[in-house]
Amino acid sequence: LKSGIDILVGTPGRIKDHVQNSKLDLSSVKHVVLDEVDHMLDMGFAEQVEEILGFAYKKDSENNPQTLLFSATCPRWVYDVAKKYMKTEYEQIDLIGKKTQRTATTVEHLAIQCRSSQRAGVLGDIIQVYSGSRGRTIVFCETKKEANELAMNASLKQDAQSLHGDIPQKQREITLKGFRNGVFEVLIATNVAARGLDIPEVDLVIQCSPPK
Repeated sequence: LKSGIDILVGTPGRIKDHVQNSKLDLSSVKHVVLDEVDHMLDMGFAEQVEEILGFAYKKDSENNPQTLLFSATCPRWVYDVAKKYMKTEYEQIDLIGKKTQRTATTVEHLAIQCRSSQRAGVLGDIIQVYSGSRGRTIVFCETKKEANELAMNASLKQDAQSLHGDIPQKQREITLKGFRNGVFEVLIATNVAARGLDIPEVDLVIQCSPPK
């Protein structure tokens, strides 16, 4: 940072720290990119993002940085908030359009009703039937506790490991590498694994409860 860089990629908290400690000068920034903008502006980051942008943006100035916002999902409110950072003549590029079927046509969707006390046993059977003994499965849970309990449950005959926010980043990387390489077959995760993972050949994705 001291000798000057072209591109900085960072989380809002760390960037804010560097700006406040005078280690980072954003006055000559030319481009600003917010990735996963709906999460950025929804998960308590909005205030930090606004503060950071305040160092680079001047109200109604034509020389403000070019702003690019990317998101897999764009609820209406995202556009409303985005207007604060965009010029009035902003361009909207939608790569999904008005398609009603937004999931791959090759994917089959099933809903299974069962009591929570039976869930681990039912999960074990579903994984066995739809994924076999060597196929890969991702199971999404609402909580870290649920992910840990399922990963250790004897009803799952396959090797399983959990992935959530309490697991250190280095261990997360080791876990993901093991899953990619087939060291274990079942990854049980919270929404920490909902975006940005590139894992080929996943046969089955299970939501333990309807996603919120």
